[in-house]
Amino acid sequence: MAGSEYKATVRYAGDELFIGTSPGSVSVAIDVKGDRKSAPTPMEMLLISVAACTAADVSSIMEKKRQDVREYLVEVTGTRVEEHPRKFTAFHVHHIVRGRNVSEQALAHAIELSDQKYCSVAATVRPTAEITTSYEIKEIEV
Repeated sequence: MAGSEYKATVRYAGDELFIGTSPGSVSVAIDVKGDRKSAPTPMEMLLISVAACTAADVSSIMEKKRQDVREYLVEVTGTRVEEHPRKFTAFHVHHIVRGRNVSEQALAHAIELSDQKYCSVAATVRPTAEITTSYEIKEIEV
């Protein structure tokens, strides 16, 4: 099955700092100098990618389900092995929704659809890493 091809570039900027450019020509700094923390490392970007992919799916699905979501946060934790190449073996994705009368069933279904059907980042990492999910709903007072 043939698919679409995407091209990104990474340019060395000196002092263990790189500039990544996406296929859409958006640039982002990447820092591999452990103690500087001026930009995400490649592995930190993978964590962010897992969270961002599911967040985009879930927020869109919840909007289509006409849920009154006022705030939405996704926390992702990754477990890495100590030996090289220090890959992630597990991700836990925790969804926190604040809103009014948000349906637990709607949220659970949106997360399941993202996790099992729509999130391409999850589908990419799932062959080598387990992904678990959880959620909480916080009611907002009027």
